[in-house]
Amino acid sequence: MQRNAEAIAIPRTQNGSTVRRALHTLTVTDGNVVTALLRLTLGLVMLPHGAQKMLGWFGGAGFSGTVNMLTTYAGLATPIAVLVVLFEFFGSIALILGAFSRLGALAIATVMVGAIVTVHLPNGFFMNWTGTQAGEGFEYHLLAIGIAIAIAIKGGGAFSLDRKISRD
Repeated sequence: MQRNAEAIAIPRTQNGSTVRRALHTLTVTDGNVVTALLRLTLGLVMLPHGAQKMLGWFGGAGFSGTVNMLTTYAGLATPIAVLVVLFEFFGSIALILGAFSRLGALAIATVMVGAIVTVHLPNGFFMNWTGTQAGEGFEYHLLAIGIAIAIAIKGGGAFSLDRKISRD
């Protein structure tokens, strides 16, 4: 039995193809400078952490060392550990460039929620400023999640590639 090509075709929107509409939805943003400041701050703070995990910079273990640590000590499955490294590294780059800022922000938020649940929650809220706790608390992660949620809602803001993409 032969199917009608129109019946299985991806529907088109009024403004163009479904893919183009989805791309617009992911990238649409205004020229808000405050949103851009949040995006750049989160991206620049997270990039060194991602570079530690992906490239071994700043005293990090690099990709294989980080994946091994996350699977051995944090008990993550290998695919999840790989996603942690990829999300943190490429998510921060996406935020700095303002390219698919919503996805980059959601990637960072996902990593931060995972870090709270798997490592930091038992250590309480506060960071280990005095060196007397067993480990770091989750206040830093909560701030990153809050900023990431704001970016996921508002988009990349001013000076972002998202703004350029969504206008085309």
